[in-house]
Amino acid sequence: MAIKDTVIQVKNLIAKYGDEVILNNISLDVYAGEVLVILGGSGCGKSTLLKHMVGLAAPSSGNVFIDGIDITGCDTKTLHNILKGIGILFQSSALIGSMTVAENIALPITEYSLMPKYSVDMLVHLKLRLVELEGFENYLPSELSGGMKKRAGLARALALNPKILFLDEPTAGLDPVISSEIDELIMQINRRLGTTIVIVTHDLDTIFTVANRVVMLDKNTKGIIAEGDPKSIRDHSPNPSVRQFFKRNAKLMDP
Repeated sequence: MAIKDTVIQVKNLIAKYGDEVILNNISLDVYAGEVLVILGGSGCGKSTLLKHMVGLAAPSSGNVFIDGIDITGCDTKTLHNILKGIGILFQSSALIGSMTVAENIALPITEYSLMPKYSVDMLVHLKLRLVELEGFENYLPSELSGGMKKRAGLARALALNPKILFLDEPTAGLDPVISSEIDELIMQINRRLGTTIVIVTHDLDTIFTVANRVVMLDKNTKGIIAEGDPKSIRDHSPNPSVRQFFKRNAKLMDP
């Protein structure tokens, strides 16, 4: 059996908001080139875990390692360098409304590199082509549909050719057809670029379409209650909470 390269390690992580424990003693690995989905019901701490994994929040205790470097204890310069290799698509896409699509995508490039303008413009064009948004360079976010905003946000997340891509509810609020297109785009990015992708979602279609592996969080235990292949977990988990999650929408199940 081939040894998998670990690109992210979460070790014994405890996350709190005030005195309330949201995640208790979470440990997990993310392997190079995989699509890992973090799933669970509302309020289970999915987005909280993602924020800790990308350094946007500090744990009460525990550690997060990216390429062997502890981002919970490193200095600002080291963290800055690590973040160059990470792309993030937030649930709302988080596009800046006063900037065009091209300007939004160019923002991380100009922030983290010294590329001349013509090189930045070329890279922006390539990213727009990758997400099938060619011709929308000069549109404002308010002029885009929900699915197009997701694509633009994804293009910005990919601007610096990240080794790791984090997606927070990438299909939330989209109709089934557009959601399917976003799922296909995620798989293409993973296949073509070899990007390691971590997705937070509760969307069953996305889970069964894109995930190589899933980690399921539970609001009551505040921990991981299932891990592995999504279909295997759905069909064989002895945990009633896991079975309930997957049975809540039977029409999305395989026969």
